[in-house]
Amino acid sequence: MNLDRIARLLGLRYATAALVLLAVAALYGAASLSRPADRATAADRGRTVPVRSAVAVCPGREGARLTVQSAKTTRTGGRADVVRAPDGAVIGSLTTPGGAWSTYLETAKDSFTVWAHGAVAAGLEAEQTTHWPKGKDRGLAGLRCASPGTDQWFLGPGPVAAESVELHLTNADAQPATVDVTALSGEGPLDTADGSGTPVPPYSTRVVTVGASPEGLGDIVRTAADLGLRVRATTGRVAASLRVRIAEGKGIDWVAPAPAPGTSLVIPGVPGGEGRRRLLIAVPGQDDAAVQVQVITQNGAFAPQGRHTLDAPAGTVTALDLDRSLGGKPAAVRLRSDRPIVAGFAAERGADVAYGTATAPLRGTGFGVVSDNRYDTTLSLTAPQGAATVRITPIGPQGPAAPQDVSVQAGRTVEVPLKAPVGGENGYGVLIEPRPGSGPVHAARILAKNKGEKLLFTVLPITPASTVLRLPSVGGGQGALLP
Repeated sequence: MNLDRIARLLGLRYATAALVLLAVAALYGAASLSRPADRATAADRGRTVPVRSAVAVCPGREGARLTVQSAKTTRTGGRADVVRAPDGAVIGSLTTPGGAWSTYLETAKDSFTVWAHGAVAAGLEAEQTTHWPKGKDRGLAGLRCASPGTDQWFLGPGPVAAESVELHLTNADAQPATVDVTALSGEGPLDTADGSGTPVPPYSTRVVTVGASPEGLGDIVRTAADLGLRVRATTGRVAASLRVRIAEGKGIDWVAPAPAPGTSLVIPGVPGGEGRRRLLIAVPGQDDAAVQVQVITQNGAFAPQGRHTLDAPAGTVTALDLDRSLGGKPAAVRLRSDRPIVAGFAAERGADVAYGTATAPLRGTGFGVVSDNRYDTTLSLTAPQGAATVRITPIGPQGPAAPQDVSVQAGRTVEVPLKAPVGGENGYGVLIEPRPGSGPVHAARILAKNKGEKLLFTVLPITPASTVLRLPSVGGGQGALLP
């Protein structure tokens, strides 16, 4: 075959392809003209569908209690498997919507992934709670098992204020992931090439000690007392969890991941009682932020220490002591900023520490699920805008118990002690649901054990359960067919 013949064949092939594309485009254009815009179908406008799959990664810890709770639904079927990494062994399963499963973990080296599909996946909640009554890890620590993602924020203590800050990175997928870790401190951004390009192989967990290795940002972070960590997956995705140990016998906990930077935030669950309370605000970007701070207690809302506006420098974590303003009262904090910010709090009580963060509100048909409630359990409920009635339903081994309706006035925070349902003395679930007509509610669960100087506690921010997905609208356009 000579070169002229090859050229003719290639020309014919590409000409044929071009004619096909032109014909499709012409047909598509005619169809668009024959269907007026005001007669678009429901699919064009977008729709919601039930969640049919869910993934939650629990970092694991020796002695931790792992619990999985599925929300009750009218649909049936589905399954949730708890899989141990890296060998892939299934250590437990849940097959009933509205059911629960739990176990105590025997090793600190493995992570665990909950893979759910079908009706069981809607509203699925997985938590990990650890109680160490003595020793170097003495404390009560809890966390919501993390969803894999590509961009996550954490606000908590740095190496100056904590003996150990561990970042657990889990890749639950079959594809490798690469992670960049950057940080802001009380002194400003920590500019360094360390923390970039950290590989996380498939089905594995990598534990990075912040300030102790190049992956943990190296020496530059060792002088930070307050830290804002950003974890970005440049390839693949990871589930990130941050564990803090202040010092031997001085408290441990997991730092809840913060939502994406925003200009209007509510941080629920600031606990009452003695001890230090600190608000932490991180300002990403190049511009300073003017932040309006409002504390919401059971008696009303006010500016702490008379400071209506807090000036927060760009690229910095700014701390504000709340002790004098709160006077031992439980509270939430509402923030309005002219720049996107990330915010949370650090609390000390007895012999332990806990950390909280901003949450999305429970509203409309949205509800929250907490799967592991034991010891002294309290719900903190805040209605920052309008009055709300919240239905609280304990879920024990025998199913849902009698619900309790709690009223929360607008601009107030209410703490509600919970009582275990029959058979739930060793652990039970709770459903938190605003009633119709209620304003948005922000919630957190406070778990405590012992009293006074021996008190141990942890705070769990409550986020709306994932039950439906919003599918995007489908619009007509030749771009859907042509690159």
